[in-house]
Amino acid sequence: MTVNKNNKHSFCCRISDKPSESVISYGKMPIANGFLNSEEFSKEYFFELAVTFCPTSKMFQLIEQPDPKMMFHENYAFFSSTSNKMAEHFEKMANNYTANFLSNPKDAFVVELGSNDGIMLRHFAKAGIKHLGIEPSSNVAEVARQNGVNTISEFFGEETARKVEAEYGKADIISAANVMCHIPDLNSVGKGIGLLLKDTGIFVFEDPYLGDVIKKTSYDQIYDEHVYIFSVQSVLNAFSPYGLEVFHVDPQTTHGGSMRYYLCRKGAHAIKESVGNQLKIEDSLRLDKIETYEQFARNCEQNKNDFVKLLKQLKADGKRVVGYAATSKSTTVLNYCDIGPDLIEYICDTTPIKQGKFSPGMHIPIKSYEDFKNDRPDYAVLFAWNHAQEIFEKEKAFIDQGGKWIVFVPEVKVLSSQESLIQNVA
Repeated sequence: MTVNKNNKHSFCCRISDKPSESVISYGKMPIANGFLNSEEFSKEYFFELAVTFCPTSKMFQLIEQPDPKMMFHENYAFFSSTSNKMAEHFEKMANNYTANFLSNPKDAFVVELGSNDGIMLRHFAKAGIKHLGIEPSSNVAEVARQNGVNTISEFFGEETARKVEAEYGKADIISAANVMCHIPDLNSVGKGIGLLLKDTGIFVFEDPYLGDVIKKTSYDQIYDEHVYIFSVQSVLNAFSPYGLEVFHVDPQTTHGGSMRYYLCRKGAHAIKESVGNQLKIEDSLRLDKIETYEQFARNCEQNKNDFVKLLKQLKADGKRVVGYAATSKSTTVLNYCDIGPDLIEYICDTTPIKQGKFSPGMHIPIKSYEDFKNDRPDYAVLFAWNHAQEIFEKEKAFIDQGGKWIVFVPEVKVLSSQESLIQNVA
């Protein structure tokens, strides 16, 4: 990466190796899940969070990404099973795989990349279906093993694929959820999939969808772990060199708007209408035009200004504001907008490993959910907006006691009644 005279980044796409167009820099950013103690403030790591769009591969991607071992390790602070809605989502995913793609479950082999605490694979474990989770963060991998899910703690690539094939054979299904966007070296992944997948097997993954990010100005989806935000066109371009093609796509509501991509060896499955239909939608959204991303950058700046203006006004009015859910995504918002404990007192979270620590970069205290329940702040910023329905159902008492929610996706807004909450989620 270099910087040209106009202070714009010059960057070659990881997929096409062709020049990529600068979109926006969100400034210096810490590790998104790097919740820390006060004595660690002086040693905190920062990198520049900046994104580009490649006109050749159609890939939207980070310029710089920290070493994966800095993000995925023995103290990884995200456990999928903390959300009931996500548990339901992964159960449906497992049932879909079994019903539609495993004609003979007794002889099947299912692999999941980035399997976290085994939230999806546990359904195959219970059914006695041969499976393997490949999870680089050792602490969540250990939780999976304790729950009876066969799991190894490694990063997936060509080398890991060879070892897995030698021990278990080829896979009927290779699945990944909110994982592929984390992996900068899709070359090694593509080769690994090619080695491990059966001739008629399928590779299925889902990740936050670029079309939703652009439409909703949900720039909080852009953080260190998300090196890519995919579209159907960019997935086609990324995996074609490895003999893989997209034969079906299925939009998902998870994570504020995701897409599930079904891939196979070229010609192994009939290509469904969903692929062409989604490509037409992408054309209508102009996802192949740099002008779309220039407008997105302007929308980010407007959102930032509106958010800071609101919080400063509430502080001037003597109102107390806290945060709800110390998400990875909130790290981008807080640091980009320069929002610290002077504007948000604390952030409550149900994850024990985060409690008693401070948010990355801006060092806002993280407190337990019980602290929020026993407190009566005037406003709560909903950082986990992608779980809004579940949270609003759980927190009716907060509204009943006069509390108000602040959301910033798709725009900065104060929600003060159950009706407005429902309308915002719809």
